[in-house]
Amino acid sequence: MEVPFVLAKLITLALSLAVAYLAYHGYRRHGREPMLYVAAGFVFIGAGAICEGLIYTMFGTSILSAGLIQAAIVSSGMVLVLVSLTK
Repeated sequence: MEVPFVLAKLITLALSLAVAYLAYHGYRRHGREPMLYVAAGFVFIGAGAICEGLIYTMFGTSILSAGLIQAAIVSSGMVLVLVSLTK
């Protein structure tokens, strides 16, 4: 794998986990349920950021299959963030 690609994915993961941590901290401080959804959503988004390359490399799937799984995970995270905005 290319080093810049891996670094970009790791930065994306770190940023999404930082947002998730801050959202969870906000949930613990104020007890607002939507913040819990935001935290979970960003965990999914961060996991989706790195899973495509891992699935493609480790399991030998096609890039299309790995991309589909990645899109499903990221979409699930976005749905959780959207739910948090409607509560």
